[in-house]
Amino acid sequence: MKLISWNIDSLNAALTSNSARAQLSRDVLETIKSYEPDVIALQETKLSAKGPTDKHLEMIEALLPGYQIAWRSSEEPARKSYAGTMFLYKEVFNPIVTYPEIDAPDTMDQEGRILTLEFPEFFITQVYTPNSGNELVRLDDRQIWDEKYRDYLLSLDAKKPVIASGDLNVAHEEIDLAHPGNNHFSAGFTDEERADFTKLLASGFTDTFRAIHGTIEGVYSWWAQRVKTSKVNNSGWRIDYYLVSDRLKDKVVKSEMIDSGVRQDHTPIYLEIQV
Repeated sequence: MKLISWNIDSLNAALTSNSARAQLSRDVLETIKSYEPDVIALQETKLSAKGPTDKHLEMIEALLPGYQIAWRSSEEPARKSYAGTMFLYKEVFNPIVTYPEIDAPDTMDQEGRILTLEFPEFFITQVYTPNSGNELVRLDDRQIWDEKYRDYLLSLDAKKPVIASGDLNVAHEEIDLAHPGNNHFSAGFTDEERADFTKLLASGFTDTFRAIHGTIEGVYSWWAQRVKTSKVNNSGWRIDYYLVSDRLKDKVVKSEMIDSGVRQDHTPIYLEIQV
């Protein structure tokens, strides 16, 4: 099975804008298409509470034909057109779609952050983890989220194996970002967030990229848009993951980043697994 996960940073912009960045996003979608993935997970879709419009659906069909769609958007009292997730899965599949809430703090459960597909023998789930924010204003809530999300994955794992992907907004180890020394108090690399990720793995999940590539350095999934030279200089972070239940780790064939060219922000990640 071939799977791709990508924080697209506005599906609407990628599909309907005429900006140079939107064209780069559509180029990435063409690259994704070339992989012929069975399931595509998108985060930070930023769609309205009503979800994709008819125009969005037409453009998705034109760019990525042959997929069914499941989506989840931010809804009141959460911010409008914020966060959000979407799955595209090949029409031959008929998974059960669920829209989990995990008793998260504040409006996190209403921000469309988790979406799950249940197949006969396994789950595929995706997440857009809340960022701890400037000056770590959301760190306390983020830690509660991490605990609740771990409990959710364990509840799935108790039933059948899990494949979990998404933007987890944490670089786990110092080798997962270019400049660890400068970022120990930055959102995504605090001791608290890293410890929570360690707990998640220790509870029965495998970071598939590390399982395949060991301690390789300099491979990242995100480069800051605000720093024009971040990607040229490879000043990146690895904050996007495919995790699997430990009992699936020997089934992983490939786990890697997809080349998104000069486009900064997130790059898609790819998993090939025998299930």
